[in-house]
Amino acid sequence: MKKILGLATIFIAFVTFTAMSFAIGEFKFDKETHDFGTIPFNKPATYEFSFSNAGDAPIILTDVAPSCGCSVADFSKSPVAPNGSGKIKVTYNAAVKGPFTKSFIVKSNTKTPIKTLTIKGNVE
Repeated sequence: MKKILGLATIFIAFVTFTAMSFAIGEFKFDKETHDFGTIPFNKPATYEFSFSNAGDAPIILTDVAPSCGCSVADFSKSPVAPNGSGKIKVTYNAAVKGPFTKSFIVKSNTKTPIKTLTIKGNVE
């Protein structure tokens, strides 16, 4: 009897773990690259990337890291529920004249745990 109970416990644990591993959030961004075009010198430019959760578990953003110190990112620390939406706000400081391309590494608990968002433009 103890053997059957032990096997049943292991089976239930396996089924529960397997079912939990299939529940995962997934990003669906409106777009992953934004072109500011021409922006004025020394006037910061900001853009909000919008996304939805196309998965069946909450999305938790753990970090959004800019590629350099000339840009910053702000994002919601609250989980984004399935079918919910969120935003990642990025700002480039425009302190150097000329063309620019900057990336932001988004880290999360999603099916694709690392995503890259890109901004570009020209400072005059």
